[in-house]
Amino acid sequence: MPDILLQTHSYLRYFVMIMLLIVVAKSIAGWGGNRPYTGVDNKLGLYLVIFTHLQFLAGIILYFISPLVQFNAGTMKEDLIRYWTVEHAFAMIIAIALITAARSTARRVPDDRAKHKRLAVFNSIALILIVGTLAMSGRGII
Repeated sequence: MPDILLQTHSYLRYFVMIMLLIVVAKSIAGWGGNRPYTGVDNKLGLYLVIFTHLQFLAGIILYFISPLVQFNAGTMKEDLIRYWTVEHAFAMIIAIALITAARSTARRVPDDRAKHKRLAVFNSIALILIVGTLAMSGRGII
């Protein structure tokens, strides 16, 4: 079970990253080009949130069964254990909150350009946070 869950979590990151890149690119283009916010934009944002929340679900289960997550006196002293116990989890929760907030608040904004702007800003920050945190792992981003 843990191996399947770890593989699922590993593969889902590609879907999240691809969807995040697409949503950021489309929202920047929509914001800069003053394009209408279409049903395609809405569905892409929805799929991004779905993949992100599936990734979170797999990650939270892994968090509680992983041997790399430890709660003891040495957790903060050892880089690898601290990364998986604190840094990765904290940064990803913030990124998930940004992605979710981008979609949920953009839906309530009446102006199309403002919707694109909100999606571009929130999701870009989430993308930078995710890439930076994955780079800290020492395993690479891809």
